[in-house]
Amino acid sequence: MQSAHTGCSPRPRKPCSGSKIGAGADREDALTEQRILGVVLAGGRSSRFGSDKAMAVLDGRMLAEHARTLLLPHVHSALIAGRDGAVPDLPSGDIGPLGGIAGALGYAASRGFTSVLTIACDMPWLPDGLLTALSRRASAYCPDVPVLGHWETGSLGNLLTHIETVPRRSVRGWAEAIGAIPIPAGAPIPNVNTPQDLDIL
Repeated sequence: MQSAHTGCSPRPRKPCSGSKIGAGADREDALTEQRILGVVLAGGRSSRFGSDKAMAVLDGRMLAEHARTLLLPHVHSALIAGRDGAVPDLPSGDIGPLGGIAGALGYAASRGFTSVLTIACDMPWLPDGLLTALSRRASAYCPDVPVLGHWETGSLGNLLTHIETVPRRSVRGWAEAIGAIPIPAGAPIPNVNTPQDLDIL
């Protein structure tokens, strides 16, 4: 189980979810009761960015690696999906974030994880305590950026049916359909769509 956190931004104005909140016995107890896989969703086209933004560099590290580091204190292990085909989207590619979440759930279920904590590849920092709050509940999601969520692996079948039957493939729509708990961010979350967005982080 990963416990160290090294991804906090040195800039004081930017909160980091790897803070002291959730550390200690409470977090350890929560992690022993469930096996959480952390997954950075990095399979998007990055069309507005002009290149693969998951590999864009901020403070000497790829954006996707910043996001993965944020997950580590809250999960048993974390990986970056969409980079090498090891975690393919389900039921097929080009479905968007829901396909990435479905792929992550399928991968996690086959390896004995009880749930998946997902984050987008362009989130190098998050408000204090947000990931801690999400990691304590499944299924739960952040309504400000619904791709940031904690999903039970048992919900995979429901998600695949949702993808096949609901024309609008919205993460928020699926989260609401399964009664996932909304946990607001409480502060702005970065959204990197262009190189200019990255420059101002």
